[in-house]
Amino acid sequence: MKKTNLIILFIIAVAFALAFYFYPQMPDQIASHWNTQGNVDNYIPKFWGLFLMPLISLGIFLFFLLIPKIDPLKKNIEKFRKYFDWFIVLIIAFLFYIYLLSLFWNLGYEFDIGIMMIPAIAVLFCFIGIMLKQAKRNWFIGIRTPWTLSNSIVWGKTHKLGGKLFKISAIISLIGLFYRGYAIWFVLIPALISVLYLIIYSYLEYKKVKRN
Repeated sequence: MKKTNLIILFIIAVAFALAFYFYPQMPDQIASHWNTQGNVDNYIPKFWGLFLMPLISLGIFLFFLLIPKIDPLKKNIEKFRKYFDWFIVLIIAFLFYIYLLSLFWNLGYEFDIGIMMIPAIAVLFCFIGIMLKQAKRNWFIGIRTPWTLSNSIVWGKTHKLGGKLFKISAIISLIGLFYRGYAIWFVLIPALISVLYLIIYSYLEYKKVKRN
């Protein structure tokens, strides 16, 4: 079994172990969502509060295992498989980090959960930027517009630019650490602008290729 899969299974197993361990200590209703000001605005039953994230993580892992087998362009995925495998590790680790924050909060440790998430989001954005630069044309991973999927040159140019933009987004998101009231916007706005720009960019590049 791959080292990355072993790491993922270990993380998921720890999450389930924590769920069983803390189950007797938790209240019947668990805080599950926080607003942009860091205040709890939703609660869910204890069972789902403890087991939903481990179950989601397991489901995501199984789905990612399936992708390279069902993608019509699966041979291309193998060309950047190392980055893809570590991306899965990072996604599962990111979800586990959120799960830990939720556990600590419900155990009575109060903190600004939004601020605590920013460094993890920045790391995720940064690695997405790294992976985008390496990604080859496929149907599941990357900036999948009609124009990138239709032309390998457009795919390459769009993903090269996308890699840079997501790394920049990672840096900008960290600025939110110093502006608590606006932290969420330092995360969302750069990412949304990057995605929108890349969609438009891929269309314009496709038109250029077709003209030539």
